[in-house]
Amino acid sequence: MNSIGEDCNELKKQYDACFNSWFSEGFLKGQTDDSGCAPIFRVYQECVKRAMREQKIELREVGSEYNTGSEYDNANNSGGKTQPKTKS
Repeated sequence: MNSIGEDCNELKKQYDACFNSWFSEGFLKGQTDDSGCAPIFRVYQECVKRAMREQKIELREVGSEYNTGSEYDNANNSGGKTQPKTKS
């Protein structure tokens, strides 16, 4: 699958290769440090953001971190149902 921006395709291929290598050679063997792919991910991410702006596609960002849905992580839930965390 190509990237949203044609200029980003090579960066996407590089990131995908890095991620796939880390996943199979690291993560599946218990190594959870994925920082090795962070530099190429940041460059690719900036390319995608630029392509989105050029195509007039808006993305509302929440802070500087990607929202993973962690507000639904709740170790104290009952019956397997997840409850949103309360914000303090």
